[in-house]
Amino acid sequence: MSVRFSELDGASIGVWGAGREIVSFAQQLERRLPGARIAVVAFNDAPQEGALSALRAPGARVVHGAHVGPALAGCDVVVRSPGVSLHRPELQALLAAGTPVTTATALWLAERGGARVIGVTGTKGKSTTAALACHLARQAGLDMALAGNIGVPALDLLDGDPERPAVVELSSYQIADLEVGPEVAVFTNLFREHLDWHGSEEIYRAEKLRLLELPGVHVCVLNARDELLRALRPRVALRHYGEAQGWDLRAGGIALHGAPVLTGAELPLRGEHNALNLCAALSALEAFGVEPPPLPGALAGFQALPHRLQNVCERAGVLWVNDSISTTPESTLAALASFPDREIVLLGGGQDRGQDYAALAGALAARDAQLVGVPSTGPRLVAHAIAAGVPRERAREAPDMAAAVELAGALAPTGAVVLLSPAAPSYDRYRDFEERGERFSELARSLPPSPSA
Repeated sequence: MSVRFSELDGASIGVWGAGREIVSFAQQLERRLPGARIAVVAFNDAPQEGALSALRAPGARVVHGAHVGPALAGCDVVVRSPGVSLHRPELQALLAAGTPVTTATALWLAERGGARVIGVTGTKGKSTTAALACHLARQAGLDMALAGNIGVPALDLLDGDPERPAVVELSSYQIADLEVGPEVAVFTNLFREHLDWHGSEEIYRAEKLRLLELPGVHVCVLNARDELLRALRPRVALRHYGEAQGWDLRAGGIALHGAPVLTGAELPLRGEHNALNLCAALSALEAFGVEPPPLPGALAGFQALPHRLQNVCERAGVLWVNDSISTTPESTLAALASFPDREIVLLGGGQDRGQDYAALAGALAARDAQLVGVPSTGPRLVAHAIAAGVPRERAREAPDMAAAVELAGALAPTGAVVLLSPAAPSYDRYRDFEERGERFSELARSLPPSPSA
């Protein structure tokens, strides 16, 4: 059941969570729909301090634990934070009883009918692809907004021109109950992730892929180098990138219909995966009816997003790189491939989501890389690496990030790269991947100079 933001006037609303999207929703509600009210604010655990003030809901009932389901059942509609799993029994009971459950992004997309929106999703690369598409659109003279998980919350766009085009990054958490899709739907890749939220790999894939079949979607832009995506045949117009008939990788750079467009030296970001993200962004613009601006000039000034193969510092000839966003073995493999000619000291490990480390361990052995494993999955990654042929003295464990950075600094020879690319989420030790990346960067910059420096 599709619910539009403008249809909420006069409604009694329950919200679950008080994150960025929910705060934006509450602000827009107060300004635009005075007849609506937030009646219930639910939390997974103890209520967050200051939440009612941030949500402009001083009279709302605050609940958590066993009180969530009954309290939300009395609301006309429930708006959940994306991090609140749609598969929670409380939300499933509400849906079974006919209570609409949605997100702020879904309300915005329904309000627009998906028109003039490029939606970007994928297991990895969606933030970079969305940022590239927005940057290039602006270079082409289009007043493009950037919203969703990157940029501003989607509902904040209600404050501007309602016809302004937008690039919106969409996670599987948002797509799971989305009812209206974007005009152009872009998919970067699809592999195992977020099983704790979705419940299984099969459900994760199904809920991610439902984006391609939603009302409002006119064109799908898919990565032809992803075997699963290449096999799909959506009901709407289809464009592929990553193949010779469109935007593709060639000789370290990118090409269009087989003709070279950019050399490797002209690419703004390191790594083949980022070159493929650029192909996705260019393909999305074409599907949107925008002629890409002249290259490479239009890419001037574009830089890697924080925590994505971000150079932190260079000390005593060793480059320290923060790739904390890499929460899967597949993304860490892409990070390793981005430094083909340098020795690697990898810092890996984090929250255990049942990752399969066999391929990553094999790549570490083939590269003769060194490994420092950190909790919680670090010991398992180290064991896999040793089994794959990495010598024990080159695969070590550390109890925390501080010890790992100190050990990596001692192990890295001149010319090496110390790469934080954990192949696991951060929630076992940190608030999010950003906090983990910031901690790594702080520690790297504060290392004392080497005796030979």
